[in-house]
Amino acid sequence: MHSQAHDVGAPSLLEALRTGTALLHVALEKRLPFFSERLDADWYRRLLQAYYGFYRQVESVLHDSGLIPDGYDGALRVKTPTLVHDLYALGLDDHTINNLPRCFELPTLDTPAACLGALYVLEGATLGGQVLRREMVQRLGVTAENGGAFLNIYGVETGRRWKDFLDYLGDQPLDATAKQRAVEAARSTFRCFEQWLDSQEVLL
Repeated sequence: MHSQAHDVGAPSLLEALRTGTALLHVALEKRLPFFSERLDADWYRRLLQAYYGFYRQVESVLHDSGLIPDGYDGALRVKTPTLVHDLYALGLDDHTINNLPRCFELPTLDTPAACLGALYVLEGATLGGQVLRREMVQRLGVTAENGGAFLNIYGVETGRRWKDFLDYLGDQPLDATAKQRAVEAARSTFRCFEQWLDSQEVLL
């Protein structure tokens, strides 16, 4: 009874994730070069290569963990194949892609809650796609066909898939400790991603 009373009024998982990652999210967005006047085709290609080096690794760890709670459609939401498609379009071949640097400093994803935290970051990153797509078309002539599919990976389905993901999060019966673990993993995912992009010299 005591624990139930303690949970009354506690923030939802989504609220905890939003609050816990807000500052990290803003800090990373300020350093991404998509809206920089200095962004050129070479920088854009290096940026996507760096994204690939992170997404390939973290999606592989998530998939191999077997810890993602039921109800998450991984086949629908995996991002790495679209990044590979874009890298092909930008002129890279299999050998070059397979030998791109990969990130091995990843968040610890050893519980279902931790996996949910990382997924929150990966799914949330899709929300600005329409704006990024328009900016890259205008600035670099990059479209979904010639190297920009990842930027707006869900297209017109973005809003619906985000809502579906939030519904999925809301269905997870996490206690206060598990919620905190999800927040810590989400924060770690942001930090690992920024540190990786920094190491690849693609941030402002």
